[in-house]
Amino acid sequence: MVTDAAVRADPMLRRVAIVLGVIFVIASTPKFLAYGWERDAFVRFDLPAPGAMVLLAGVLELVGGALLIARRQVVASCLVLSAVMLVAFVAGGILAGDEIPSLTVAPLLLVAMLWVATVAVRRARRGAGHL
Repeated sequence: MVTDAAVRADPMLRRVAIVLGVIFVIASTPKFLAYGWERDAFVRFDLPAPGAMVLLAGVLELVGGALLIARRQVVASCLVLSAVMLVAFVAGGILAGDEIPSLTVAPLLLVAMLWVATVAVRRARRGAGHL
């Protein structure tokens, strides 16, 4: 993909994508290793089907994180993981009052992923002669 090549070619984008990927892979592990604790949090956040949502979030974080580390499907991974962080920020942070990580880490990750996706698309277009 052209956007993936743009990420791989830019040292800053490459580093940020890898760091984000590592964060998400690490964040996915409690969804599987501490399932009950995570499920209880998702119940507090008033999410529908909290048990299934824990597993869905874990899979999305694990796969999306791995793709970011590999710098493959970067824009798609950033967009999907941005949606996950938006749910964490709104449902967990704003509505349920969960300060850490919902009101701290989640918005930072959301901004970082949107930045990576936006810059990758712009650089890919510029490289293709569209800008």
